[in-house]
Amino acid sequence: MEELTKHINFYDPSFCIAAITIFFNPLFWNVVARWEHRTRRLSRLFGSPHMACYCLSFVIILLNAYRSHSMTVAMKSQARWEMMDRTDVFYIGTGLIVVGMLLVVSSFLALGITGTFLGDYFGILMDKKVTAFPFNLMENPMYWGSTAIYLGLALIGASPVGLVLTLLVAVGYKVAIKFEGPFTAAIYQERSQRQKRE
Repeated sequence: MEELTKHINFYDPSFCIAAITIFFNPLFWNVVARWEHRTRRLSRLFGSPHMACYCLSFVIILLNAYRSHSMTVAMKSQARWEMMDRTDVFYIGTGLIVVGMLLVVSSFLALGITGTFLGDYFGILMDKKVTAFPFNLMENPMYWGSTAIYLGLALIGASPVGLVLTLLVAVGYKVAIKFEGPFTAAIYQERSQRQKRE
C-alpha cells in the first residue's frame, strides 16, 4: 500500500476535484430526489413527473460525464506505476471495462430512463421488481458496472491515483445504496398499503 500511495499526490487540485465530484454526484441526486418525493415541486415546475424525471436524468448524466472527465484528468496528471504497466494488467483492465459496460447498458435497458434515474421518487413506479439480467446476478448492477469501468480505466492507464479514485467511487456508491435501498423499498411499501386499502 505504501508503494502505491507514494505515486499519488493527494494535494493535486485535479485529484481533489475528482474526489469532490465522486461524492457530490450521489449526494446531489439523492437530496434532489427525496426533496421531490416530499414536495413534488419539480413535477409541478416541469408540468409532469415524467418531464421532471427526464430533466433530473439529464443533469445526472452531465454530472457523471464531468466526474468521468475529472477522473481522467487526475489520472493523466499523475505518475504511472511501472508495476501496473504490463500487458496482462492492460487486458484485465479491458475485460473489466467490457463487463462494466455490459452491466451498465443491460441495467439501463431493463429499467428504462425513469427506472434508472429515480423515477419512483417522482411517483413513477414500476409494476414489479426487475429480476431479468443483470439483476438476476446482483443488486445494483449499474453502480458496480460503473465501478468496474473506472477500475478498468485505472488499470489500462497504470494509474495509482485511478485505483484510489475507483475506491472512492465504490465507497460513494455503497453509501448511496444504504440510503436509496430502504427509501425505495418504503415507497413501494406505501403503494402496496394504499392498494390494499382501496
